[in-house]
Amino acid sequence: MSLSRPHDAVAYAWPADGDHDQDPDWEGTLRIGCLWPMSGRAARYGQDAIIGADMAAEEVNQAGGVLGREIRLYFSDDRSDPTYAVRLAQRYIDHDRVHFLTGIVSSAVALAVTRVAYERKVVFVGADHASSRLTLDDFHPYYFRVTNNTMQSMRAGALYLADKPIRTWAFIGPDYEYGHRQFAEFRTYFSQLRPDTRLVGALWPKLYAPTYREYLEQLQAWRPDVVIHGFWGGDSVAFVRELVKTRILETTEMMSFDAGGNFDVFEGLGPEMPTGLVLGARHHNNFPDTPANRAFVQRFFERAHRYPSYTAHGAYVGIHFIAAVVNYVGSLDPDDFRQGAEGFVLETPRDLPGRPSVMRAIDHQMVQDIYLGKTGPQAGFAPARVMITDWTVIPAEKVLPTPDEVENRRRAGTLRAEG
Repeated sequence: MSLSRPHDAVAYAWPADGDHDQDPDWEGTLRIGCLWPMSGRAARYGQDAIIGADMAAEEVNQAGGVLGREIRLYFSDDRSDPTYAVRLAQRYIDHDRVHFLTGIVSSAVALAVTRVAYERKVVFVGADHASSRLTLDDFHPYYFRVTNNTMQSMRAGALYLADKPIRTWAFIGPDYEYGHRQFAEFRTYFSQLRPDTRLVGALWPKLYAPTYREYLEQLQAWRPDVVIHGFWGGDSVAFVRELVKTRILETTEMMSFDAGGNFDVFEGLGPEMPTGLVLGARHHNNFPDTPANRAFVQRFFERAHRYPSYTAHGAYVGIHFIAAVVNYVGSLDPDDFRQGAEGFVLETPRDLPGRPSVMRAIDHQMVQDIYLGKTGPQAGFAPARVMITDWTVIPAEKVLPTPDEVENRRRAGTLRAEG
């Protein structure tokens, strides 16, 4: 079984200094400091991530551990607060002497914590946040991401739309790093593919906005062919719930390429979820319909008595990635890990047969196919009633930045890319 501390707390109860002397097994463990939101509007994501990480640690430990060590997970509520998360990361490193950091849903939080990892030379495996700045502008040798980033998903969306008969489009998304990054990356790439189209406007509600009425009125006045939204979690649920009360869908297609297809959105909306939306996510419970994905979803359901959101898969893969690379290189040294992780191939539940995930050496970004599709009736995943059922697979190699693009973004970055 996995050794985890604690499972259910909303904040880590730090033990007194020196208490590790009372734990005879502590030195023989591989320690991973996990940061996820466990309170507030994003709490569901943290709760699911904890279960996914624990599933992976249990599987690794039952198979003999990592270099003869048991994985020990430390969980803590990062409160979706960059300043607080930095203190947690520092405490993990100084007090618990963790070998790795992992997790984090908010891109803003991840951008703060990645600086701690760089300064302290501790490997940080990003499992759930998406801003491409982590692997481009703010890249450093000790950061790796095992889930799709905004560049991958938004380029996939641009490719999806490239041959569609549209002339105008609009964007609406949260007014912080994640939303602005989605917009910039879609706009840049789509303008290259379809210079004949026109952006009619972009709208920026605050994160956790209480209502989207004025924004929906503006979208209805613009009447674009396509609206792309960049919301996630509870904001996505609230936005769609208000959307269906308008007449926008009569004239406009609604799309969300990165997080609009998260299972918790389908779960939260139930029968209110409209059909015909084009959505994507970083993991889908019903695709690919492979033994590996079905088994992952079923094991999660047996533990949680509900179906997983995407963070469960990201956390599960993050722990397995750490374990697999350490076993491969035979060392806990961060520089050995970096060299072994670059180009590492890992089969994950979300992968199609013969299309495993690969950690790209140039930017430490996991390379994965992107799945987009239209919503339709779906049984078997209650309380969801509508999910993605009409799938389009965008090959991973079509959405990656070129080496020149990587270098150009890095020149403007604030962390060193060498190491």
